[in-house]
Amino acid sequence: MFLNRWLAAILPNRCLMCHQHIEAEHHGICTVCLHACRYQTEICLGCGSKILLQMPFCGRCMLSPRLKVIAPCSYHQGMGHWVGQIKYQAQFAVIDVLVDALVQRILYLEFLGFIELPQVLVAVPLHRKRLQQRGFNQAWLIAHALSKRLDIPLVDNLLLRTIDTQPQAGLSGKLRRKNLNNAFELSAEFNWQRVALIDDVVTTGTTVDEIARLLQRKHTQVQVWCLARAEAPGLS
Repeated sequence: MFLNRWLAAILPNRCLMCHQHIEAEHHGICTVCLHACRYQTEICLGCGSKILLQMPFCGRCMLSPRLKVIAPCSYHQGMGHWVGQIKYQAQFAVIDVLVDALVQRILYLEFLGFIELPQVLVAVPLHRKRLQQRGFNQAWLIAHALSKRLDIPLVDNLLLRTIDTQPQAGLSGKLRRKNLNNAFELSAEFNWQRVALIDDVVTTGTTVDEIARLLQRKHTQVQVWCLARAEAPGLS
């Protein structure tokens, strides 16, 4: 860790995507590349598809209620790789700039009246064995940064991952759901009405759906905040 901080201090601050020098406090991704990857049109908060009107949901998702997933950009439009690098390569340089973009998106949607800010933040947990192997939980790092920027408490003792499931990547939707069945449990009683569930990325939504069901049984309103999201299959 000391070596990484020392290298960061002496090496030029360059964008990971275009390799141009960044003339700013932020590290990792320049404003030009970030803007190119951010949503340029209205997006359905349910399925992630483009919509023409300024509405929270598209017609299909209005008929079939979905979780509201808030992200500043699409997983498939250039940013997914770098979000994945947080988890797989401990590339923390992109967290701050993407969290800032997410905060802007959250406040914009709150201004429109599409979302209400939650009372607490909850990070998608890792199983203790996976946490020991990796050394960090990227969802918690993102949630911690969001908590500081938005002054919303981060709750660490609410949710446990009780089963060390196999990685979701490469599994079909059916196998993902089976893999996560009963993998989480609530570890504490609570009386919050609004919770934001924090993850690095939402692709199929299987993980956040499984956790949301636990929280919704307590009559809790759940929304999901992440750095990038994928569109629902067939809707991109």
